[in-house]
Amino acid sequence: LNNLTMYRIKQHNYCKILQRLKRFYTTEPFYVQGQSPEKNIREYFYYIDHQGMLFLDDSKMKNFTSCFKDKQFLVFFFKRIRPNETNRYQKDFPFISLCGRERNYIRCDDVPLVYSHVIVQNGNDLFCYGNAGDLMYNSFEPDKIFMNSESGRVYHPCGVRFGSVGLVKSQLAIEFSKLFRFEHGENNPPTQFEWKGKVHELDNEWLNCQTKQIKL
Repeated sequence: LNNLTMYRIKQHNYCKILQRLKRFYTTEPFYVQGQSPEKNIREYFYYIDHQGMLFLDDSKMKNFTSCFKDKQFLVFFFKRIRPNETNRYQKDFPFISLCGRERNYIRCDDVPLVYSHVIVQNGNDLFCYGNAGDLMYNSFEPDKIFMNSESGRVYHPCGVRFGSVGLVKSQLAIEFSKLFRFEHGENNPPTQFEWKGKVHELDNEWLNCQTKQIKL
């Protein structure tokens, strides 16, 4: 074997040793973006922050400049989100978006669905999510708004495939906080929510019925 071949063999063995050490010592999930665990399957890994922005999980900088912004891609991606039941990376990436032969594993700062704003269509209030403008939404139910008195985070119901609990984006949550009423004191969750001049008695039983653990 010539020197170049020996060098490449040593480099390959060195990389394999590093990979094994990383698996053994790190608590972070080990993966390679675009890896192929089986024929015709590719795996990618994503992260959704508390503002609902989508990133590649291994991005060093996670801010507005590095998040995915193409609305059609976001619709395609979010419409396919569901619980990860693949028996791969389930603990660290509890959700997945299946796109053809791609498995897109997802971990979240809190929950995968983050509401950003309310729109009105045909007289109905709709709650938009996914940072795709007005393209994705659920019905807005003002009596189902929940604010955690410890974290200050605000939640609203969503589809089962997202875990049934959606987070309200921070900026909107601040606006909502001005509309809460606290009959049992501000150290407890609010009891009423005023929306468009109407006071709604808050019903948080929907949250008590969920098994999804949100950050408190």
